[in-house]
Amino acid sequence: MTMRDGYVATWQDKEYEASPDGDEIRLYSTEQERGFAPVRPGRYLRIVLAKDVTDFAYVRTTCRWRDAPFIVLAEQDGWLRVEYTGGKYPVAQALGLEEFDFGVYQGWAPASEVTEVREQRV
Repeated sequence: MTMRDGYVATWQDKEYEASPDGDEIRLYSTEQERGFAPVRPGRYLRIVLAKDVTDFAYVRTTCRWRDAPFIVLAEQDGWLRVEYTGGKYPVAQALGLEEFDFGVYQGWAPASEVTEVREQRV
């Protein structure tokens, strides 16, 4: 499963990574497509009007690790960068998480220990 955390938009029956910008939506593709401009190798951009997008949502991947709820932020070499969403400092501390920001706790979890990986649209 691909770990996603960000905006997506459907334009002309295809889903793209997206970024809202007022009345416009920035669409990103990993392949060169008609009307998309290169941003860097393997990344292309097209700006469309928001009214022309048929679906727009924020997608995030959630999971459980050591019986606690998390958002998956990244994946690397069999590890997942996770952010605790349970809101309980003693639990975050017991899990050995780093305080990334006030009340925001993150850490690396072995992917083999993570369960209930789901993609959610919000």
